[in-house]
Amino acid sequence: MTIERPRHEGLDARIADLVAPTIEHMGYELVRVQVSGKERPTVQIMADRADGAAFTVEDCTEISHAIGAVLDVADPIKAEWMLEVSSPGIDRPLTRTKDWERYAGHIATVEMLVPFEGRKRFRGVILGADLEAARLRLDEGPEITLPRDQMRRAKLVLTDELIAATAASQPETRN
Repeated sequence: MTIERPRHEGLDARIADLVAPTIEHMGYELVRVQVSGKERPTVQIMADRADGAAFTVEDCTEISHAIGAVLDVADPIKAEWMLEVSSPGIDRPLTRTKDWERYAGHIATVEMLVPFEGRKRFRGVILGADLEAARLRLDEGPEITLPRDQMRRAKLVLTDELIAATAASQPETRN
């Protein structure tokens, strides 16, 4: 089985390549890697559980210990850095085809790297996606197909419908 990994560039890509095998071996899926800051960079790792269960603080701790060791050995950042591990949350970034498909019918925003059909920002209902493109029905009505390799970022918009759908998909917990 091939796992689709989110697209990254530069240092983000090098770090994603380093940590993804460890994360996947542990039963998680890499959602996003983002390095921010110059003086003391922060490496932000966003992951999901591969089994679809709710992501917990314990999951963050487990991943943090494992990939912290991987990054310490590989040393991709020569300066002092910090590591943050989190779940994607409800208004998650859309980085993989399965994210786009799972949230079809919900609202997303997309920012392009360069203008597409005269604009860089789009908002609309997700209609679906494949490896190359994502389809939206824009708020103003028409449908558009956006090339995924030209997206700077795409994420879900927090709505009552998204909250209800997320709550309905989580198993009940008993005290």
